[in-house]
Amino acid sequence: MNDQLPINIVRPIVEKKSFCNVLPSAEKVDGMIFAVAACPEIPMPEQWMPWLIQSASSQLVDSDVDILADTLMNGLRAHLDFMRQGRIALPPHCMETIVTTDAGKEEMIKPSSALSQWLNGLLIVHKNVEPVWQNAWQLAEKKQANIDRLNHEDAEEKAANNEGEAPEVQLSRCLKLFTTLANIDLAYQQRQPQHAEQLSKNLPILVKQLPALLKDYTTLAGDLAGALPNQFEMFTKKEKE
Repeated sequence: MNDQLPINIVRPIVEKKSFCNVLPSAEKVDGMIFAVAACPEIPMPEQWMPWLIQSASSQLVDSDVDILADTLMNGLRAHLDFMRQGRIALPPHCMETIVTTDAGKEEMIKPSSALSQWLNGLLIVHKNVEPVWQNAWQLAEKKQANIDRLNHEDAEEKAANNEGEAPEVQLSRCLKLFTTLANIDLAYQQRQPQHAEQLSKNLPILVKQLPALLKDYTTLAGDLAGALPNQFEMFTKKEKE
């Protein structure tokens, strides 16, 4: 079992001088690659790799482009490998919290800058692949409707027992936490002072819950991927060409 974290694969390249003005931080890149790997239908490299480029005016030589592409693909493979094992490759240093004090204000607990960067990367990609999630959702609903018609009694029993949490509720819950931790300052500003204080007190617990919600996110994506035709086979075939 290869336990090398994907971020340790991409960091040496991302932080090279030739890429420092082209790419965001290693944490943000890693979060973006995680979201690509978790997508119900993995986009082709030529689609998602440009999302990581933050300066269109930067010039890269062909050799740099090849090195970067290989590194990003290796990072993607590493995330996929972790996901196949039911694991989440969230860098441990992202799990830290810090206490900040603004002039004239009470102490507030915040996620680490590394975690904010990682989650911002995830959310950027999720926004770009929302149509993929929606398409998978529609196909999954049609597939389930057909199954329910064939198994009418089982469907009625599940509905009567209200089994499980609705997928859209799961996704909304995940994205809500990701968004809160990605921009905690905005989350505090949008709350009344007493609610902001309560959020600050609960923040260490929320950060500890993050790996479980990331796991829910990837599990949900995997469930939706089952409704799509041969998406991973198509990806690997394209990769080998």
